[in-house]
Amino acid sequence: MICDHWQVVAVPFPFMERPALKRRPALVISTKDFNAANGHTIMAMITAAMLDSWASDHPLLRPAVAGLKHACYVRWKVFTLPNSLIVKTIGDLADEDREALMIKARTIFIRV
Repeated sequence: MICDHWQVVAVPFPFMERPALKRRPALVISTKDFNAANGHTIMAMITAAMLDSWASDHPLLRPAVAGLKHACYVRWKVFTLPNSLIVKTIGDLADEDREALMIKARTIFIRV
């Protein structure tokens, strides 16, 4: 499945090509063009667990808009998966969350 940035998707966990017991949400951070051209999608972790939070975690302001049932955080734990492992799209981030994550990304990643 080819998705676009800011979409929330379900992926198998652990990340394996065979059916897994659990599906976890993840945030697509690469563009649809990149994902189609490379056969892989770059994602960030979405978690509800805050026991060992990171300073850069972003609490989703409107999780229901993103298709999530509980309060969640985007964690900048970035990974790449083959497009074929994306189970389904769950939703899209609210504009407020997109803006906040773009600001946070500018503080994390190298600007060219």
